[in-house]
Amino acid sequence: MNKKGTLYVISTPIGNRDDITMRALHILAKCDIIASEDTRHSGMLLSHYGIKGHYLSYNDRNKNRRIPLIVNMLNEGKLIGLISDAGTPLISDPGYGIVNASIEAGISVVPIPGASSILTALVGSGLPTDSFIFFGFLPKKGKKKTLILESIANSWQTSILFESPFRIQKTLQSILEHCSKRKIVLARELTKIHEEFIRGDIEEVIARIKEGKVKLKGEFVILIEGNNA
Repeated sequence: MNKKGTLYVISTPIGNRDDITMRALHILAKCDIIASEDTRHSGMLLSHYGIKGHYLSYNDRNKNRRIPLIVNMLNEGKLIGLISDAGTPLISDPGYGIVNASIEAGISVVPIPGASSILTALVGSGLPTDSFIFFGFLPKKGKKKTLILESIANSWQTSILFESPFRIQKTLQSILEHCSKRKIVLARELTKIHEEFIRGDIEEVIARIKEGKVKLKGEFVILIEGNNA
């Protein structure tokens, strides 16, 4: 009977390529297959470290087809590394499906920790770090969007969101409608040369964006002060 393989959930850099662990590099080098959102991006990243792997795309578009394939390979004894385009897999990406399926199949899942834009932004924000809540990307519309905004408005914890540069102004306006007079921090280009933290009251930050004082480039991490009224 063949020994089952292992699924490694491996964190990769969020910007600066030096932010990868020695353990992650060692595991990636020994994996039979590396499953990633964008194989071209992964190929360039790992080539930088001199790692030549066999890549398999795993993303929102093909996850329903890929999960049975990956589980079968794991059952055959393969070592598979799961990575995202940047940072820790499963955080606002489709990795949950393959991890859950692997656990149900009795396959060992081993997380290899590393960079996370959530924690990087939080510890540099100046907002309380003792308790926080992460909501991912705010839905564009609908009941779920309203429920999340109401939760942020009522929460005593620091709230964290992701947002694209194309929607940042609209999202901040939605937050303002529910959370006036609250401190906010925008973190962008984390760990890169142009890393930036924009801090202030929500109204002040929105005004700075409208005045063109904030560069709308790269994914934003939004951090909102808790309601301590």
